[in-house]
Amino acid sequence: MAEEKDTIGRDEPLNEEAPTPQTAGDAADAAPAADAPARAGKFDRLTQDEGGVRKLTGMYKNWFLDYASYVILERAVPHVEDGLKPVQRRILHAMKVVDDGRYNKVANIVGQTMQYHPHGDASIKDALVQLGQKDLLIDCQGNWGNILTGDEAAAGRYIEARLSKFASEVVFNKKTTEWMLSYDGRKEEPVTLPIKFPLLLAQGSDGIAVGLASKILPHNFLELINACIAHLEGREFQLYPDFPTGGMADVSRYNDGLRGGAVKVRAKISKIDKRTLAITEIPYTTTTESIKDSIIKANDKGKIKIRKVDDNTADKVEIIIQVSPDESSDKTIDALYAFTDCEVSIAPNACVIWEEKPHFLGVSEILRRSAEHTKWLLGRELEIRLGELNEAWHAASLERIFIENKLYQLIEGCKSREEAYAAVDKGLEPFKKRLRREVTLSDVQRLTELKFIRISRYDSDKADNEIRQIEEDIKATQYDLDHLTEYAVAYYERIRDKYGKGKERRTELREFDNIEATKVAVTNAKLYVDRAEGFFGIGKSMKDAEFVCDCSDIDDVIVFTKDGRYVITKVSDKAFFEKGIYYIGVFKRNDERTIYNVLYRDGKNGPIMMKRCAIKAITRDKEYDITKGTPKSEILYMSVNPNGEAEVLKVYFKPRPRLKKVIVDLDFSTLAIKGRQSQGNLFSRYGIHKIVLKERGTSTLGGQNVWFDEDVRRLNADGRGKLLGEFKGDDRIIVWTSKNQYYITGYDLGQHFPDETVRVSRYEPDRVYSVCYYDRSQQFYYMKRFTAEMSDKMQFFLDEDGQADLVAVTERTGAKLEITYKGAHASRPADEVDVDEFVGVKSHRAKGKRLTTYEVATLRFIEPELPPEPEPSDDDGGDDGSDDAPSGGSGASGGEKAGSGNGASGGADNRAFDGSNGDAADRGTIDAAALSGGDSASSAASAISDRSASAPASAAAENPATPGVAAGTAASAQDRPAGADKPAAKDAAAAKASGAKKTPARPDGLPRTGTTAGGVEFEIERARGDVDEVIDPEQLNLF
Repeated sequence: MAEEKDTIGRDEPLNEEAPTPQTAGDAADAAPAADAPARAGKFDRLTQDEGGVRKLTGMYKNWFLDYASYVILERAVPHVEDGLKPVQRRILHAMKVVDDGRYNKVANIVGQTMQYHPHGDASIKDALVQLGQKDLLIDCQGNWGNILTGDEAAAGRYIEARLSKFASEVVFNKKTTEWMLSYDGRKEEPVTLPIKFPLLLAQGSDGIAVGLASKILPHNFLELINACIAHLEGREFQLYPDFPTGGMADVSRYNDGLRGGAVKVRAKISKIDKRTLAITEIPYTTTTESIKDSIIKANDKGKIKIRKVDDNTADKVEIIIQVSPDESSDKTIDALYAFTDCEVSIAPNACVIWEEKPHFLGVSEILRRSAEHTKWLLGRELEIRLGELNEAWHAASLERIFIENKLYQLIEGCKSREEAYAAVDKGLEPFKKRLRREVTLSDVQRLTELKFIRISRYDSDKADNEIRQIEEDIKATQYDLDHLTEYAVAYYERIRDKYGKGKERRTELREFDNIEATKVAVTNAKLYVDRAEGFFGIGKSMKDAEFVCDCSDIDDVIVFTKDGRYVITKVSDKAFFEKGIYYIGVFKRNDERTIYNVLYRDGKNGPIMMKRCAIKAITRDKEYDITKGTPKSEILYMSVNPNGEAEVLKVYFKPRPRLKKVIVDLDFSTLAIKGRQSQGNLFSRYGIHKIVLKERGTSTLGGQNVWFDEDVRRLNADGRGKLLGEFKGDDRIIVWTSKNQYYITGYDLGQHFPDETVRVSRYEPDRVYSVCYYDRSQQFYYMKRFTAEMSDKMQFFLDEDGQADLVAVTERTGAKLEITYKGAHASRPADEVDVDEFVGVKSHRAKGKRLTTYEVATLRFIEPELPPEPEPSDDDGGDDGSDDAPSGGSGASGGEKAGSGNGASGGADNRAFDGSNGDAADRGTIDAAALSGGDSASSAASAISDRSASAPASAAAENPATPGVAAGTAASAQDRPAGADKPAAKDAAAAKASGAKKTPARPDGLPRTGTTAGGVEFEIERARGDVDEVIDPEQLNLF
């Protein structure tokens, strides 16, 4: 048989001089011999016999090798050729032995398998149930358990099984099977089964051996066959897992199933309504019971908030979750993925047995070897078939010669068999040249044993037809052998067409977005702080301290001291930072919109500095300074603004000689938002007596750019996917689905979209949608125009009964519809319909207007060309710190000039509100004389406000990225409409090109009314502290 295999070109072992052991026992026996020289002397004392007693310590090495080899080769790791472990192979062989087409009791199959498998019946039954649950090789009857719920199968005496038709055709062939003796020598069992299909990849496999493990994920039946065909035809292919439980999988790190890869699998969760979620598919390796338990456990720990969870699973998964009234369903979905078994990560590790050794092979290589092995098996079957046909032709030809030439008469008078055989052989001599091989003694014996009744009824015509048919079969078989690749491809196509129905992919492949647990965790704890002693935490021992806010037990907190040092750390039951905690709050990593407005004294008697910054990402538990780091610095004022608000402060200086202007306004909106390491701008060199909150701030950040990533079906602000536009306030998006539905929703980045989503765009209330559709009930084409209704509920814009098929849609004004015809009207020229004039704008529920009664070939909207949209500006302003300035914040150049005339340098020339020399008008500053020599304190304050207002005007001409600066502006940030503080880039560039000069201060030094410019209105969320509230800088803490 080995010689016959060589004729097909099967791969031989790479090292022919040292043949690989064929069994685990051979491998174990060979191992001691290989290292005998190294063991000599070293282990003599442990292994020598002492009075017929061998020490156990000396046996450990050999015993462990035997055990490890046995577990790897005979128990845990599948073989690459047939994809089966030994117990699975023996089960299938035993089922084939007792197979008669009827069901057999599982207990009977287990008993039959025990003739080949030297282990307990329980392990055999468990392996048989797992094979049956894969629904490929075994036809099951009875209660075989449920892979969805985890229910176990009934006892072996109750359930029955038989081989499936697929297994009977693909798995077995005695003529191509290599056999060996069973463990007790009484039976023969296959070394490997001649499976002509990548069974290992279709079913998957996992096992733990000694020193290694194997985990191969299941793949799709149809995709495997298509990949085999692609390999045989020399085309590229890709394989990704497909799980029987469905769900969604992210295979971006699959790594071809090799070590180091990972596959994330998620349950499919849909929203029934705002307060009800439904899990309809679960991740592989989980059950509905385990998912339910994990949900309850997460709820008990406070990770999620749900009211009730019900498991209604039967044939299909159905877990109903009732969300708490105060929780968002979208946030709950993310929390389920983050804290429960609704998302699991699987680490593949494709290890297989090849040439009696374990090898780590990728799934692509496993499939290639399976395809080549299948091709070899098919070629082996064709060779056997060709040999059988040649034998049949030889036998039929001999029989025809023997009967038609009456050679049987030569037997008459022969006294012995040998004499009769010799007479017949001599009579065949003239005809041997017609034959294809030599006539053997067995051929002659078969001729002499023909019955006379057969000879008397011999039909020459029928015999000729049979020989002719055999010759055609030989020719066809030889053709298949000569074109073995095409034959193998046809074989795969045949089993795909025959058994592929209902085996479509169940797991949806999708890229997952990263869910940050801190963003979706519910507030299950309360944060407390003891400012004087420096302790903070969420434990019971802190409940007598000052309450700060609600938080999660996995949140990070940021803690500031009075001298400007701060640290970010994980929240705990109780922790110590430093006595005199100034501020503590929950920290959100990579948050670009939370802005810190700070006024601090640099050193004990140093100048007063002002700054605005964002703290996005720093090292946890590392100490930083929000000041310059000068010893004995002190924070005089600080506010934390979640949406970049900029307030106005009234600052009272300490009285001193010649200082008559003791009250000034500080508007933070005139400062640029910079990195956390920026030193800030100089506010004053004089000491501050007290600070009053004069005016609550509005946001100085622009709208938020939002993108839609079609791969993960999520909104994001990171630039992934299609840009929907800049959103703020009550802006909305419209979502279209493949079920001819739409709904209007907000632009919350955490929301989930239906699986049927086909398009997401910005919602414009006055936008008109023109739709062409085909009405199957009336068999006509219609067109309708409508505006979308503001509703967060699904709205059908076509027939709810499914009788309408969407053909084309446009949202452009002035579009035309081109109609071409076919059939009896094919010669009719194409028509162009003016969409805006053809039908009026009505409700989306309207039927519309019929387009034509002729037979339509195509419908196509011809849309007018639009000018290219300008790309969104990426100018985030200058920055001298480690963090980038948030998008849409105050530009660095304009903000710095408004506060100090420093430009983008951020502290190199900070002279705002001090007595330095220079062009005060240009820098928006006031000298010492203005502070001390004015008519009154109010006039000096007005002078400062006036010149501070003129500086942004000049900055706007120089820096178009600076929002909220305009020449001669006198309105406050609250008086300016949203977006009015964003000059066009081209206007600023034109002003700069034309040599526009900065607006000078009034020569008489008299003030104009007004204070600041800058800011875009957003929802205000501020800490406590009322307008005009007097704040003592010694006890300053707005939080």
